[in-house]
Amino acid sequence: MKYFFIFALLLAPLVFLFIKLFIIEVNDPIKYIFSISGATAIVLLLISISIPLIKKWINLLKYRKTVGLFAFFYALLHLLNFVILDARFDIMFIIEESLDKPFVYLGMISFFILLFMALSSRAKLFKKYKKYHQFVYLALFLACVHFIMAQKSLSILQYVYIFLIVIIFTFKIKQKINKIYKIY
Repeated sequence: MKYFFIFALLLAPLVFLFIKLFIIEVNDPIKYIFSISGATAIVLLLISISIPLIKKWINLLKYRKTVGLFAFFYALLHLLNFVILDARFDIMFIIEESLDKPFVYLGMISFFILLFMALSSRAKLFKKYKKYHQFVYLALFLACVHFIMAQKSLSILQYVYIFLIVIIFTFKIKQKINKIYKIY
């Protein structure tokens, strides 16, 4: 029952997106899909990275992989929106956008890190590539820079993302130091 609830919660942004697009209607659907899919991917990455930090109080470790895969799913939706709806499969347009707008290639680098992590998340591959899964922090950082650069100005939401990333990174560094020096 818990797993179903988590799964439904992770699908809620997609349902919300469809309702806004097909029932309520929005002015610029492509931009709206970018906003919802990108923000959801970042939030889910933040959550998946935060899960080990809160395990003393609430143990959600068994859901971490699911949350991470949903973060990848929303990042994939974000990329497909760019390739299919925005660029209309025009490879030259994609290359030009990447060269003209650095935030595009930062987003793509972040996506390919998430793609690697999603593909290597199966048990056998995870054991082999576990140390490379630390790149999730780089992916999160690049995704946030991508988000900030795409908006061209900082909003309250972006300040919140930056603040949360700094806090999570601080706790993760503290956790690593404690592990190295066996401090509990």
